[in-house]
This record gives sequence, C-alpha cells and structure tokens, in this order.
Amino acid sequence: MHYLIVSLSHKNSDVALREKFTYTDEQKETCLENLLKCDVISEAMILATCNRVELYGCCSDIEGALEHMLYLLTSKSGLTKEFIKETAEIVDDSSAIHHLFAVASSIDSMVVGETQIAGQLKDAFKFAQEKGYCEQKMSRAVEHAFKTAAKVRNFTEISSKPVSVASVAIAQVKEKVANLSEKKALVIGVGEMSEICAKHLISYGVETYITNRTKEKAIQLADMCAANVYEFGDLDKAVNEFDIIFTATSAQYPIITSELIEDVDFERFWFDLAIPRDIEIGCKKGIYLFSIDDIKDVVNANKAQREQDVRKAHGIVGRSVVAFYEWLDALNVEPMIKEIYIKAQKAVETEMARALKKGFIPEECATEAEKMANQAIKRFLHDMTKKMREVSTEAKSDSTTGAMQYMLNSQNDNIPDKYKHYMKKD
Repeated sequence: MHYLIVSLSHKNSDVALREKFTYTDEQKETCLENLLKCDVISEAMILATCNRVELYGCCSDIEGALEHMLYLLTSKSGLTKEFIKETAEIVDDSSAIHHLFAVASSIDSMVVGETQIAGQLKDAFKFAQEKGYCEQKMSRAVEHAFKTAAKVRNFTEISSKPVSVASVAIAQVKEKVANLSEKKALVIGVGEMSEICAKHLISYGVETYITNRTKEKAIQLADMCAANVYEFGDLDKAVNEFDIIFTATSAQYPIITSELIEDVDFERFWFDLAIPRDIEIGCKKGIYLFSIDDIKDVVNANKAQREQDVRKAHGIVGRSVVAFYEWLDALNVEPMIKEIYIKAQKAVETEMARALKKGFIPEECATEAEKMANQAIKRFLHDMTKKMREVSTEAKSDSTTGAMQYMLNSQNDNIPDKYKHYMKKD
C-alpha cells in the first residue's frame, strides 16, 4: 500500500490557476467517488482551501493512481495533463506523509503558523470519512498528522501569536489606510475568515458592517462581533459607499463587477480573499484591490521572523514521519501471528522436556506426543489468528493489534515509546 498526494498550492500556482480547481461540497463528493472508481485507489480525501487544492490517495500502484488523479484534475480545469504534472507537487509514500504532517503543522502554509489549516484539514478528513471514502489507512495518517501538529505547537513558538490570511490582510489595511478609525468597512461572507476580519476591524475602532446572502447568518455574526448588518441586496450601493471591503464568500462567480462601480471622491481598499475570486473589475482609478497572492510582503516578513521555529518544526515533522512508519511496522499482523506460533512451539518444547524428565511420557511416545501437542496448539490458534487477520483490515483495529503486540513483546518490543505510553494511558 502507498500514500500519494497531488498538490496545487500557493507554492506552485497563482490565484488564477488555483481558482480553476475550486469545489463545492457536491463537487468534492463527486471527485472522491471518481477517485475510488480507479481499481488501484482504495481510499481518498480532498483538501480545498483558498491557498491549495490537494488530492490524497491510498493506492496499490502509484503510477496508475497518479494517471487517474491527473485525468480528474485535467477534466476539472481544462488544462493539459502535462501542464498539471509539471506544475503540481507530486509526492508519494514517506514524502507524502511528510507533506501531510507539514500541512497539518502549518509550516507549509502561506502564512507560517496560521491557525485555520488544522480545522480545514479536519473538515476535509471528516467529510471523506463520513461519506465512506477513507478508512483505516488514511485515518492512521491523518491522526498522526494532528499529533505532529500538536508537537510543533508545544515545542516551538510558531503559533504563539496566532495568525491567518485574514489577519495578514488586516495588517495590510493598517499599512495602506490612514486614520483607520474614521473609515467604514463592509465584510461580505460569514465564514471563519470573515469573522477574523470583522473582529480585527472592530478592535481598531472601524465602523464595521456584515452582509451575506443568508441574512440570518449575517445577523448571527454581527451579534457575535458587535457589528452592524447590511442588506445583501444593496451590494451595488455598498461598493460606492464603503472605504474598505473584505470579501470571502463561496460564490462560484464574481459578485462585484465593473458594472457596479461609480466614481466617488474617496479611495477604496478592497480585499478579495475568496477562491474563486469575488471581485472582477480590472483596473479602476481610486480602487486598490488586493487578492490572496498580494500579501506576499507581510507573509515573507512573517517567515523570516519564524525561521528558527520553522527549522525546529521541520525536525519534528521529519522524526514524526520515521516514527509513523515504525508504528505501522509494529502493527503488521503477520509478524505477530508468526510470533504467536513460535511462542506456542517453544511452550510445547519446554513442556515436552519437563514431561520426559519427570517420566510423565515414555521416551518411545515422545515424538507422537509432541505431534499431538503441536496439532492441538494449531487447532486452538486457528480461529484466533483468522480473526486477527480480519480485524487488521478494519478501520479501528490499531488499538487491538497494538495491544496484542505489546503483550507479545512486553520485554523487547519494537513499538515506539510514544505508542506504548498511548496504550497505557488508554
């Protein structure tokens, strides 16, 4: 079994390219369903955020699985297979696990240490798991990715000052806009990014309004942030009324276009944090439009400040990848079954020697007695080892097989220390 990831992210794709790979929940499920139509792919997950789209697969053949993934991405985007293969980051096995652990730990993010990616990865996994597209193998990898992310948070200062794309965008506002507290801002959308923007704006004394296609959700977020509500139907007026606009919706088409723009006597600062983009206006005098890819300066400064922590985090990720594969080896059921039979054979030999020494068995019957004992042991172990093989393919078998390995090798086992601690704690 192999792990395989195809990644298009801020590292290799600009916003115009990434928005060709946006997925609604319905489209995500269709993509996952199509991934599993490939005979060599047994489990799949898709991670789609404003900065990345990644296909994850557990497969029996890397080349066959990759061809199928590239075919699906080609069908989605209209780009050639060759272009996607050349552009995307494609990693398998230990490199794929390293990538997953780095993503979960936010050291692969545009904003290093940002807090949103862990929740996005968790949602992606939960979506795939609940729909039945990933089970044991992906579960193991994702579970250890979150454990690694926790270690990175605990042993580095990488998340000591929580940041996100939204908070970096706000930093851009502070740099670009004079007399910020005298301005009026509109936040379009009610997701996590919108919430962060609204809270930051209000903390700086900006008169802040929230609008959303579903008004009830706008009211909920406005109440939470002590902001005002703006009618979504009046968006055509808003674009010519507000000094600052943040938009981060899940719309599949632009909600602000050139036709809505009128000349005004003040400068406007707009931040489009959506993928696909919410704003499509070209160059307009007096309007400063920033997309996700336009916050690079702040991002680079953030990386420089956290360089030492990033190096330390990469070390933790690297060691975690090694430990993960050691752990997988420790849970391999076949060596355990073999060891059970070896221990049983040794027990037969020990008892035969004792019985002969004590005179319980005549010397001339020893061979037949040993055969009978071995046959009894095999008959006794047959159903148990059969069940072990069956359990090993189930999604939640790790605790069972881990406990068995621990009991079999209590003196000199090869289970990583952290897993033994985990077993004892549970």
